[in-house]
Parts: sequence; structure tokens; C-alpha cells
Amino acid sequence: MVNVLALNSGSSSLKFGLYRVGSSQTETVLSGEVESIGAHESRFSAADSHRNELVTETAPIATHSDAIIRIGGLLADSGIPAPDAIGHRVVHGGPTLLQHCVIDDSVLRRLETAAAFAPLHTPAALAVIHYAQEHFPGLPQVACFDTAFHADMPDVARTLPIARELVASGLQRYGFHGLSCESIVHQLGDDLPARTVIAHLGNGASVTAVRSGKSIDTSMGLTPTGGVMMGTRSGDLDPGVLLYLLREKHFDAVMLEDLVDHRSGLRGISGTSSDMRLLHAAAPADAAARLAIQMFCYGVRKQVAAMVAALDGVDLIVFTGGIGEHDAQVRAGICSGLSSVGVSLDEGRNRTANDPISSFASSCAVRVLASQEDEQIARHTGTLLASAGPSATTRLVPQR
Repeated sequence: MVNVLALNSGSSSLKFGLYRVGSSQTETVLSGEVESIGAHESRFSAADSHRNELVTETAPIATHSDAIIRIGGLLADSGIPAPDAIGHRVVHGGPTLLQHCVIDDSVLRRLETAAAFAPLHTPAALAVIHYAQEHFPGLPQVACFDTAFHADMPDVARTLPIARELVASGLQRYGFHGLSCESIVHQLGDDLPARTVIAHLGNGASVTAVRSGKSIDTSMGLTPTGGVMMGTRSGDLDPGVLLYLLREKHFDAVMLEDLVDHRSGLRGISGTSSDMRLLHAAAPADAAARLAIQMFCYGVRKQVAAMVAALDGVDLIVFTGGIGEHDAQVRAGICSGLSSVGVSLDEGRNRTANDPISSFASSCAVRVLASQEDEQIARHTGTLLASAGPSATTRLVPQR
């Protein structure tokens, strides 16, 4: 068994967990989150494996470096064995980093080059990696990529319909939320059917077709901006929209990025919020909020149907992610238009997320499962350490 600290960074948050990883099992020691990093009041919370609160406090945490120092302090104060390795979630490794790997100087250079593919995510992840190297010197560190699960998609799904020389330069469909999808496949184990559609729905959202445990298609493309409409991201757009904005409205790259990543999706349509909970509360009196919710459900429903076509049928649909796991109204809105493929929900079970949520009459099972990205990071990190042999802690130290 090795102790792995999993770090899952966002632009203003840092989820973390300490896991004991063996060849056949992964045990949670503790888990927590630092929220609103850089704000006047940040929130730091953690719980043990039985969900007993270890700490909940509100205080300024200015940077991700400060967050890692606070996490290190918690581990030391709790008397918990120190981590043997650290695993990081990295959204996009670009065209040269397609498999989970131990971090060294070469990997860091390639991650810096790949930051252009995911400017919302990769710079924050790189900062956390550097801070972790400083605070936990000598520990092996591992990069776990969201794109890895989709790396073997068939050419027909992976290739973008653009000039061949651009495709050859690495412009392709990469797909994301791969660690979440892997965690669903792991949880299902022997119960995983041949044809599964996973809808990871949160502030970022994607839909993936899984055949016998392998990704064969997914809604996101070159970057995490593509696919279905999201909290603040547009999802797929007619390229002519961008050309029009360039020519007629004199947008530049910075303005386009701000539009498609920060001022679109639920926030753009509602004009008020990207938080589905707030939109539900406003919807009875706010037509724009209602439209935003309807468009989200409609867009996800179309992508689910597309993945059913890619799989030539479906045996199981899984909802995961913050919205997927907790929003019964959205799940019902998505599934209400899928009766033609045999989907039927049990209203009461859907309302309480009592898995499975499909009715007895449904020819396709529908389930709600928690995304376990951090555990998946820990498993991959443990596997890489085991494959490196007993001297991993000396041979895998990142080069300075």
C-alpha cells in the first residue's frame, strides 16, 4: 500500500484527497476542498473516510501555494502518514501527452506548450504542480490526463473535418472528463454493459459513448469549450458566428475567448447566473432563466441521442457530475425526449436519486453515480509507482 495525495485544481479551487492504494483496492483516508482561493474569505474543509468533519474554516487563502501549505499542515497535524506520491489532474496534455505519466522536466515543458489548448485549466494545474514540488520536495509527482481515456477513439470520431495539414499538427478531437468516465467504468466493474452513455454534467459538461469500457466518441472536441452548452461556455458554435464577430464586430482573439468561455452558456442565455440552482429558483418568474434550463436539457438530450447512434443502441445511461448527480429536474428534462430509445424514468426514484432511476418499463437502465476523479488519480498514481519498482521514490524525483 502507498499513500497518494490527489490534487484536483480549478481556477479558484483545489480539491484534495489522501488515499491508501494497493494492487486491488483504494481506501480513502481523508478528502477536502479549498474554495474561493484569492477571495476575501476562502473556505477550507476536510473530512475523514467516515465523513466525520476534520476541519471547516473560513479565512483568506490568497493563492494555490497557500492552499497546499494549508493541506500540508492538516496532514501533519492529523498524525496521518505522509504521502508517498502526489497525483495531479491535468485537463489537457496536448498532442504529445496522451497517457498518465510521472512528471519530469520534459513533461513540464510539454505541459507549458499545451496550455494553449486549455487556458482555463492548464495554467492553474501547472502552478499547483510547481507549488507541490516546493512543499513536498523529493516526492514523485504524476500527471493524470482527462484526455487519456479518449486517446484511442477511432479515426472517424477523433478527426476534425479540416485541412489535412492542420490535422497532422495535432488539431483533433481530444475529449475531456476522462478521469470521471474512468471512475464510472471502475465503479460499474462487472456490471458495465457493452453500450454505455456517460453524461458528466456540471459547470463543464460532456457526453461520452463507451463501448465495452472504451471511449468511442465524446461531445467535447479540441478544447473543453466544445460540445454541449455549459455554465459559462458556449459549447459547439457555427464557425460562421466567430467569423462574423471577427469581420463585422471587430472581435480579436481575447474577446472571442472571453465570449465563448466566460459569457456564454447558462450565464449568457439567462443574463444572470451559471448556477443551475439559482436558475431553477428564478425560473417561475424569469423567462430567460427558463430558456437557459430548457436549452441545456435539450442540448444534452441531443448529444445523448447522438451517442446512442454511435453505439448502435444503448444499455445504460449514467448521470454524474454536480448537476447530473443532484438535479432531478434536469435529469427528467433530458430523459423526457428519449422514449424512442426506450428510456423511461421512475419519477419517485429520480426525485430522490435512488439508483437506478429508470422505471421497470425502461428498456435502458438509467443510473446516478458519483464522479470519483480523485480516487481515479490515486489509482493511476499507485499503478505508475508500482510499475517503476521499489526504488521509485528515488528514481522518480522530478529534476530541478
